[in-house]
Amino acid sequence: MILFPAIDIRGGKCVRLIQGDYDQEVIYNDSPTDMAQEWQRQGAEHIHVVDLDGAKTGDSLNRKAIEAIAKAVTIPVQVGGGIRTMDIVDSHIANGVARVIIGTAAIQDPEFLKQAVKKYDGKIAVSIDARNGLVATDGWTEMSDVKAVDLLQELDKIGVKTVVYTDIMKDGMLQGPNFEELQIMNEASSIDIIASGGVSTEEDINKLAAKDMYGAIIGKALYEGKLSLEKLLEDDSHVSN
Repeated sequence: MILFPAIDIRGGKCVRLIQGDYDQEVIYNDSPTDMAQEWQRQGAEHIHVVDLDGAKTGDSLNRKAIEAIAKAVTIPVQVGGGIRTMDIVDSHIANGVARVIIGTAAIQDPEFLKQAVKKYDGKIAVSIDARNGLVATDGWTEMSDVKAVDLLQELDKIGVKTVVYTDIMKDGMLQGPNFEELQIMNEASSIDIIASGGVSTEEDINKLAAKDMYGAIIGKALYEGKLSLEKLLEDDSHVSN
Protein backbone atom coordinates (compact mmCIF):
# COMPACT_ATOMS: atom_id res chain seq x y z
CA MET A 1 0.00 0.00 0.00
CA ILE A 2 1.29 3.43 -0.93
CA LEU A 3 1.38 6.16 1.70
CA PHE A 4 0.64 9.69 0.47
CA PRO A 5 1.51 12.55 2.85
CA ALA A 6 -0.99 15.33 2.18
CA ILE A 7 -0.29 18.97 1.48
CA ASP A 8 -3.44 21.10 1.50
CA ILE A 9 -2.87 24.59 0.11
CA ARG A 10 -4.98 27.63 0.93
CA GLY A 11 -3.81 31.16 0.27
CA GLY A 12 -0.42 29.77 -0.74
CA LYS A 13 0.16 28.11 2.66
CA CYS A 14 0.11 24.52 3.90
CA VAL A 15 -3.02 24.14 6.05
CA ARG A 16 -5.54 21.60 7.35
CA LEU A 17 -9.29 21.97 7.68
CA ILE A 18 -11.60 20.02 10.00
CA GLN A 19 -14.31 18.15 8.07
CA GLY A 20 -13.71 20.48 5.14
CA ASP A 21 -14.84 23.52 7.15
CA TYR A 22 -13.12 26.61 5.72
CA ASP A 23 -13.73 28.38 9.04
CA GLN A 24 -11.71 25.74 10.92
CA GLU A 25 -8.22 26.14 9.51
CA VAL A 26 -4.80 25.48 11.01
CA ILE A 27 -1.69 26.72 9.20
CA TYR A 28 1.18 24.22 9.46
CA ASN A 29 3.74 25.71 7.11
CA ASP A 30 4.01 28.97 5.19
CA SER A 31 5.81 27.13 2.37
CA PRO A 32 4.14 24.11 0.72
CA THR A 33 7.36 23.60 -1.25
CA ASP A 34 9.43 23.25 1.93
CA MET A 35 6.83 20.81 3.25
CA ALA A 36 7.01 18.69 0.11
CA GLN A 37 10.80 18.54 0.30
CA GLU A 38 10.56 17.51 3.96
CA TRP A 39 8.21 14.62 3.14
CA GLN A 40 10.57 13.48 0.42
CA ARG A 41 13.48 13.70 2.86
CA GLN A 42 11.56 11.45 5.25
CA GLY A 43 11.22 8.83 2.53
CA ALA A 44 7.89 9.55 0.87
CA GLU A 45 7.72 8.30 -2.70
CA HIS A 46 4.45 10.07 -3.54
CA ILE A 47 2.82 13.35 -2.44
CA HIS A 48 -0.87 14.27 -2.43
CA VAL A 49 -1.63 17.97 -2.96
CA VAL A 50 -5.02 19.68 -2.68
CA ASP A 51 -5.78 23.21 -3.87
CA LEU A 52 -8.42 24.12 -1.27
CA ASP A 53 -9.13 27.49 -2.87
CA GLY A 54 -9.62 25.78 -6.22
CA ALA A 55 -11.89 23.12 -4.75
CA LYS A 56 -14.23 25.80 -3.46
CA THR A 57 -14.19 28.24 -6.37
CA GLY A 58 -13.30 26.15 -9.42
CA ASP A 59 -10.33 28.43 -10.14
CA SER A 60 -6.83 26.98 -9.84
CA LEU A 61 -5.65 29.80 -7.60
CA ASN A 62 -2.59 27.98 -6.26
CA ARG A 63 -1.29 26.72 -9.60
CA LYS A 64 2.11 28.41 -9.21
CA ALA A 65 2.56 26.92 -5.72
CA ILE A 66 1.73 23.47 -7.11
CA GLU A 67 4.14 23.92 -10.01
CA ALA A 68 6.85 24.89 -7.52
CA ILE A 69 6.24 21.68 -5.55
CA ALA A 70 6.41 19.49 -8.68
CA LYS A 71 9.73 21.09 -9.64
CA ALA A 72 11.22 20.97 -6.13
CA VAL A 73 10.86 17.21 -5.59
CA THR A 74 11.84 14.18 -7.63
CA ILE A 75 8.89 12.01 -6.55
CA PRO A 76 5.43 11.84 -8.20
CA VAL A 77 2.96 14.52 -7.14
CA GLN A 78 -0.78 14.06 -7.52
CA VAL A 79 -3.01 17.13 -7.41
CA GLY A 80 -6.70 17.79 -6.85
CA GLY A 81 -8.93 20.78 -6.19
CA GLY A 82 -10.81 22.91 -8.70
CA ILE A 83 -9.80 20.93 -11.78
CA ARG A 84 -12.78 21.48 -14.05
CA THR A 85 -11.33 22.30 -17.48
CA MET A 86 -8.87 20.68 -19.88
CA ASP A 87 -6.74 23.83 -19.73
CA ILE A 88 -6.09 23.23 -16.02
CA VAL A 89 -5.42 19.51 -16.60
CA ASP A 90 -3.01 20.29 -19.46
CA SER A 91 -1.27 22.94 -17.34
CA HIS A 92 -0.71 20.62 -14.38
CA ILE A 93 0.61 17.79 -16.56
CA ALA A 94 2.89 20.18 -18.46
CA ASN A 95 4.20 21.51 -15.15
CA GLY A 96 5.28 18.07 -13.99
CA VAL A 97 2.28 16.79 -12.02
CA ALA A 98 2.13 12.99 -12.27
CA ARG A 99 -1.60 12.51 -11.61
CA VAL A 100 -4.48 14.98 -11.80
CA ILE A 101 -7.51 14.33 -9.62
CA ILE A 102 -10.91 15.47 -10.87
CA GLY A 103 -13.62 15.91 -8.24
CA THR A 104 -16.75 18.03 -8.69
CA ALA A 105 -16.51 17.93 -12.50
CA ALA A 106 -16.74 14.12 -12.48
CA ILE A 107 -20.40 14.58 -11.57
CA GLN A 108 -21.21 17.92 -13.15
CA ASP A 109 -19.35 17.47 -16.45
CA PRO A 110 -18.83 13.77 -17.28
CA GLU A 111 -17.89 14.61 -20.89
CA PHE A 112 -14.91 16.60 -19.62
CA LEU A 113 -13.85 13.61 -17.51
CA LYS A 114 -14.13 11.27 -20.49
CA GLN A 115 -12.02 13.65 -22.58
CA ALA A 116 -9.35 13.85 -19.88
CA VAL A 117 -9.21 10.06 -19.44
CA LYS A 118 -9.00 9.54 -23.19
CA LYS A 119 -6.11 11.99 -23.45
CA TYR A 120 -4.13 11.09 -20.31
CA ASP A 121 -5.38 7.63 -19.25
CA GLY A 122 -3.83 6.64 -15.91
CA LYS A 123 -2.66 10.19 -15.19
CA ILE A 124 -6.29 11.04 -14.41
CA ALA A 125 -7.88 10.06 -11.10
CA VAL A 126 -11.23 10.97 -9.56
CA SER A 127 -11.91 12.15 -6.03
CA ILE A 128 -15.12 10.84 -4.47
CA ASP A 129 -15.91 12.79 -1.32
CA ALA A 130 -18.90 11.37 0.53
CA ARG A 131 -21.06 12.02 3.55
CA ASN A 132 -23.34 9.17 4.64
CA GLY A 133 -22.63 7.43 1.34
CA LEU A 134 -23.69 10.39 -0.84
CA VAL A 135 -21.27 12.42 -2.95
CA ALA A 136 -20.39 16.00 -1.95
CA THR A 137 -19.16 18.63 -4.43
CA ASP A 138 -17.69 22.15 -4.58
CA GLY A 139 -15.11 21.69 -1.82
CA TRP A 140 -17.64 19.70 0.24
CA THR A 141 -19.95 22.72 0.45
CA GLU A 142 -22.73 21.09 -1.63
CA MET A 143 -24.37 17.67 -1.38
CA SER A 144 -25.64 15.63 -4.34
CA ASP A 145 -28.12 12.75 -4.43
CA VAL A 146 -25.56 10.50 -6.13
CA LYS A 147 -24.48 7.38 -4.23
CA ALA A 148 -20.70 7.04 -4.02
CA VAL A 149 -20.72 3.38 -5.06
CA ASP A 150 -22.92 4.14 -8.10
CA LEU A 151 -20.53 6.89 -9.21
CA LEU A 152 -17.59 4.52 -8.76
CA GLN A 153 -19.13 1.97 -11.10
CA GLU A 154 -19.80 4.65 -13.72
CA LEU A 155 -16.16 5.74 -13.46
CA ASP A 156 -15.07 2.15 -14.04
CA LYS A 157 -17.00 2.12 -17.33
CA ILE A 158 -15.32 5.37 -18.40
CA GLY A 159 -11.88 3.86 -17.78
CA VAL A 160 -10.81 5.65 -14.61
CA LYS A 161 -7.97 3.70 -12.97
CA THR A 162 -7.69 5.41 -9.56
CA VAL A 163 -10.14 6.94 -7.08
CA VAL A 164 -9.41 8.90 -3.91
CA TYR A 165 -12.26 8.14 -1.51
CA THR A 166 -12.80 10.53 1.40
CA ASP A 167 -15.37 10.17 4.14
CA ILE A 168 -15.98 13.81 5.06
CA MET A 169 -17.25 12.97 8.55
CA LYS A 170 -13.87 11.39 9.32
CA ASP A 171 -11.60 14.00 7.78
CA GLY A 172 -9.38 15.85 10.24
CA MET A 173 -11.02 14.15 13.21
CA LEU A 174 -8.23 11.61 13.94
CA GLN A 175 -10.90 8.98 14.64
CA GLY A 176 -9.95 6.43 12.00
CA PRO A 177 -11.25 5.88 8.46
CA ASN A 178 -14.70 4.55 7.56
CA PHE A 179 -13.48 0.99 7.00
CA GLU A 180 -16.93 -0.36 6.12
CA GLU A 181 -17.51 2.15 3.32
CA LEU A 182 -13.96 1.73 2.05
CA GLN A 183 -14.38 -2.03 1.81
CA ILE A 184 -17.66 -1.62 -0.08
CA MET A 185 -15.97 0.74 -2.51
CA ASN A 186 -12.90 -1.46 -2.93
CA GLU A 187 -15.02 -4.50 -3.76
CA ALA A 188 -17.43 -2.68 -6.07
CA SER A 189 -15.07 -2.25 -9.05
CA SER A 190 -11.60 -2.90 -10.42
CA ILE A 191 -10.52 0.69 -9.70
CA ASP A 192 -7.59 1.29 -7.32
CA ILE A 193 -8.88 2.98 -4.15
CA ILE A 194 -6.82 5.49 -2.17
CA ALA A 195 -8.29 5.90 1.32
CA SER A 196 -8.48 9.45 2.68
CA GLY A 197 -9.88 10.93 5.87
CA GLY A 198 -9.30 9.94 9.47
CA VAL A 199 -6.09 7.90 9.08
CA SER A 200 -4.46 8.53 12.44
CA THR A 201 -2.79 5.37 13.83
CA GLU A 202 -0.54 2.59 12.65
CA GLU A 203 -3.44 0.23 13.33
CA ASP A 204 -5.55 2.21 10.84
CA ILE A 205 -2.85 1.73 8.21
CA ASN A 206 -2.52 -1.99 8.98
CA LYS A 207 -6.29 -2.44 8.63
CA LEU A 208 -6.34 -0.59 5.31
CA ALA A 209 -3.46 -2.70 4.02
CA ALA A 210 -5.28 -5.85 5.14
CA LYS A 211 -8.29 -4.72 3.10
CA ASP A 212 -6.01 -4.49 0.06
CA MET A 213 -6.26 -0.74 -0.42
CA TYR A 214 -4.05 0.70 -3.14
CA GLY A 215 -3.05 3.67 -1.00
CA ALA A 216 -3.73 5.82 2.04
CA ILE A 217 -3.49 9.59 2.40
CA ILE A 218 -2.26 10.85 5.75
CA GLY A 219 -2.65 14.48 6.76
CA LYS A 220 -3.37 15.82 10.22
CA ALA A 221 -1.86 12.82 12.03
CA LEU A 222 1.52 13.57 10.44
CA TYR A 223 1.36 17.31 11.06
CA GLU A 224 0.42 16.85 14.72
CA GLY A 225 3.07 14.17 15.34
CA LYS A 226 0.67 11.29 15.97
CA LEU A 227 2.31 9.35 13.17
CA SER A 228 5.88 9.39 11.87
CA LEU A 229 6.23 8.93 8.13
CA GLU A 230 9.82 7.72 8.53
CA LYS A 231 8.80 5.00 11.01
CA LEU A 232 5.84 3.92 8.89
CA LEU A 233 8.03 3.56 5.81
CA GLU A 234 10.59 1.54 7.77
CA ASP A 235 7.90 -1.08 8.43
CA ASP A 236 7.44 -2.78 5.06
CA SER A 237 4.83 -5.19 6.42
CA HIS A 238 2.06 -2.84 5.34
CA VAL A 239 3.71 -0.36 3.02
CA SER A 240 5.03 -0.66 -0.50
CA ASN A 241 6.20 2.25 -2.57
